[in-house]
Parts: sequence; structure tokens; C-alpha cells
Amino acid sequence: MTNTYDAIVVGSGISGGWAAKELTEKGLKTLMLERGRNFEHIKDYKSAGQSVWEFPHRGRATVQQKKDRPVISRFWTYGTAAYEPIMDYWANEQDCPYTEIQPFNWWRSYQVGGRSILWGRQSYRLSDFDFEANAKDGYGVDWPIRYRDLAPWYDYVEKFAGISGSKEALPHLPDGQFLPPMELNCVEKDVAARIKQHYHNSRHMIIGRVANLTAPIEGRNQCQFRDRCWEGCPFGGYFSTQSSTLPAAMKTGRLTVRPFSIVTRILYDKDTQKAKGVEVLDAETNQTYEYYAKVIFLNASALNSTWVLMNSATDIWPEGLGSSSGELGHNVMDHHYMLGATGRVEGFEDKYYYGRRANGFYITRFANLYNDKRDYLRGFGYQGGASREGWHRAVAELGVGAAFKEAVTTPGDWAIGATGFGEILPYHENKITLDKNRRDKWGLPVLAMDAGLKENEINMRKDILKELVDMFEAAGIKDIQTWDYGHIMGHGIHEMGTARMGKDPKTSVLNAYNQVWDAKNVFVTDGAAMASSACQNPSLTYMALTARGVDHAVNELKKRNL
Repeated sequence: MTNTYDAIVVGSGISGGWAAKELTEKGLKTLMLERGRNFEHIKDYKSAGQSVWEFPHRGRATVQQKKDRPVISRFWTYGTAAYEPIMDYWANEQDCPYTEIQPFNWWRSYQVGGRSILWGRQSYRLSDFDFEANAKDGYGVDWPIRYRDLAPWYDYVEKFAGISGSKEALPHLPDGQFLPPMELNCVEKDVAARIKQHYHNSRHMIIGRVANLTAPIEGRNQCQFRDRCWEGCPFGGYFSTQSSTLPAAMKTGRLTVRPFSIVTRILYDKDTQKAKGVEVLDAETNQTYEYYAKVIFLNASALNSTWVLMNSATDIWPEGLGSSSGELGHNVMDHHYMLGATGRVEGFEDKYYYGRRANGFYITRFANLYNDKRDYLRGFGYQGGASREGWHRAVAELGVGAAFKEAVTTPGDWAIGATGFGEILPYHENKITLDKNRRDKWGLPVLAMDAGLKENEINMRKDILKELVDMFEAAGIKDIQTWDYGHIMGHGIHEMGTARMGKDPKTSVLNAYNQVWDAKNVFVTDGAAMASSACQNPSLTYMALTARGVDHAVNELKKRNL
């Protein structure tokens, strides 16, 4: 097998898959390197066709699984993350440890496709309220781009990925190229209308914008409303590397995928001041290889991409390639959540709904927008849903006989709940570093996490609960209860920052096209590039940045500038 390519892509998740698709479709012979196992569409979704009662432990994680993966088992022990059939979709924490200076949940997926199999699929654009925030309030550095720069690329990736949603004409949440929206159920419609009326059309509860198909597209079937997306969808009903970008890239005949390939460093040429390739450690044989290319896309996920940079060109920059600004590894962000409210809804006992909608409602940001001012910066949104209680509500009664059977076959009360998702500011002191005193299975240094929430986020969390209770009360919801489990950084699984974009090489790692200032043929287009986090789910922005970055890279290659 040749070791020279036109382009190398490090990582195969959401942004890595997009990089491979775009590079190969533009004519470049491309190598995609994935540190984990191969994972094939349909074939490896081993539990997707089974029912929960067919699993040995009814889908619950075993004691041994929780012991082997203690980080994954935090908080979500009885949720989808600790769902027995997919526990091995997550990284093996014993082989791949990390150091927690401050508590940090780092949930990784080392397999072809990465977390594109497991993601929540909520897909929202950022607006100029987000791109201009750093410049206006002084946190972080100004984004080098604005909404107009990314808008055509949002259009482009939405059309291919397949995003269903409703058009709302909200400046702070731009509309996109949507498939027909899923539908709010009867309770959600009523609550949405009451909130809109009470707040004089200044607050909006809409159906989530989600990467689940509501119509067939590109040979993929539409969502079947099974709501088992985290197991992998045999129908291709949601966007993933396996169902979407990887088949497109393979169709060109220009892609080589190499699993079990840990990229340990980028090979930097002092004379040309560019990268010439990457060094790879084979995760199975421990042998080392070198691969060469004209352009490298680093898409290993935010913190791993920065880890690679930190291990590269250390003979020139002791802190790694891209560290000349002093910002590499800094400005770790996430979205803080783990708090919300639930309540009971009366008056809809004769109503039900069809299927298991793999989506919920979204209450868009309203704090610190337009004429609204708070005692903290930035804002938050809510995600949630309304449903009727099922048969399990009756188990605690331990009843028997005909009356019990009748009770468990009748839908229970309507309930509604929502969770807040808040923006975390790009604090320089929130950082990752290399822990050179601790090694992983392959003898490589691990990351040390030193990041946490600050006063701004703590104040915001109080407001998230207060405002949600106020909205639920205005909508007539009964027996409202709030909850706040606190937030550990990383738990939102939206790691961002550490190699931020900017206008000045003295204060940022990447330029406006996601090129490393110190090596212009190295592009970082995953979450590491984010200069701020906004409060919207970020993956759609990674897709758009990646497509835009590849377009620029190929144009520069044609001009012989790379």
C-alpha cells in the first residue's frame, strides 16, 4: 500500500467524514485514519433489530461494564449512554485514561464513524448574535468570520445531511434548507401557543431541527420513528458517517480508510514551514508508520486534535504545533445542562400520538437578546418533550388481577419536561495539558483536564430554572418540579475550543479558513476551532466549517499556495 496521498484526514466522525467526502469528490486521493476499530453500516448495528427483552440484562449495563467504564456510567447509568448493547461503542477508559485536575467527563467513541453514530442529531445554525458576542462583551477573541461567510455552507451541508425543521424567521436562530418538520404533539402545541401569547411573541417553542430524515434522500430511507438512533440506524434514517459521507467518499474510488491507526504527531518540515505528513502508531501491532500528503485535515474531535498538535513539532515549539500564540489547549468550552423542570398537563386525556418521535421541542434563546438584559452574559435554550406515562407507572403498586391489567393498558397522565442548555464562556484558564507522567496502553502521554464552570454560568443556571418554571406556570402546567444535578465539564459531550479560530496569529491557533497559522496546510475543522460556544448544538457548524475549509484548501492547492 502506498504511503503518499494528496490529503490525509485524521478522524472519521462528523467532521472527518465530511472532510473525506469533500476532498475525494474534488479529486484528491485521500487517506482517512481512525484510531479505533472498523465499524460497518448495518452489519455492525448488532442490537438495532432486537427488542429490549431479548438482551440478557434487558439493556441495562452490567456491574462489570460500569466498573470498566466508570466515566460513561456517571449520571447516565440508566440512560442510553450506559445501554448494555452499545457500551462498547464508547472508548475503553482503561486503555485510554485521562487525568482530572478538575472533574471532567470525556466521552469518546473510537471506531469508524466516531460519535456520529451516537450523537443527539439536534442541528442548529449559529447567528451573528453568536459570531459577534466575543467582540461585544470582551470574552475570548473575535471570530474571524460572520454568519454571511458560513451561510452558504450551512445551506450546502444541510441539503446533503438532511435536516428536518420548521422555518420561523428568527434572526437569532436562522432558518435552513429543511426537510418537512416533524410535528409537535397536541400538548406541545398547546403549551407553545400559551407561551407565545403570554410573552407577546417574544418566546418560541418549536419542533427540534434534527438530522433525521422526514423524506428519503440520497438513497437513504426516512426516519421510522423507532427512537433507537444510538444503536445505529439500519434505514439510514439519520445522518452519520456510515450512512452518508463515507459512502459518498467511497463512491469516488479515491478514499482509503485505515482503522486502528493512532496519529501520534504531524510531521513538520522546517524548511517549507508546512506539514509533510503524519506519524501513525498501529493500535494492534504497535508498529510505527509514516504517511505523506499535501494537505492534512485534523478532525480527531476537539481535545484529541489538540493532543496531536501538542505532540507535533516540539523541537521548534515546546508546547506543540500551533502553540506560538500561547492559546493551544486553552479556552475549553462545553454546554452546561443537567437541570430542568417537569410537570403534569391536564385536559388531554382523550389524546395520544403516533410512534416514537426521535426528536423533541426546542425553546429558543431569549436571554440577553434584543432589549433583554440579565446579570450574566450570553444565553441558553431548552430541549424537551411531552408524553403520556406508560405501563411502568403501575409497577410500584404491585397490583394483581383484572383491575391491574386494565390500569397498565390505559395511557397514564400527560407529562412535560425540559432541560436547559447554556453557553459557557471561553475562559483562558479553562485548559487541557499533556500529563507526561501518565501513559495510556500504547505508552503515549494522556491529557489532563483543568476546566470548570464560573460565576457567569452559575448565575445563568439559576435563571434557567426560574424562567422554565415561569413559562410552565404561564402554560397551565401543574405540579411543577425542578431538578439540578450540577454540571461537570464535558458532560454535554460538546467539547469545544483549545485551538480557536481568530484574526491574529498572536491570539489564536487557526485563521479564518481553519488553517493552523504555523503550518498553513494543516486544517482543524472540528470543535477545537470554536472561538465561542453559543448555546446551540454545534455539530452542524462543524460540518459547514469543514466543507468551507476543504473548498479553500483545494483552491489553494490549485494555485500552488499549499
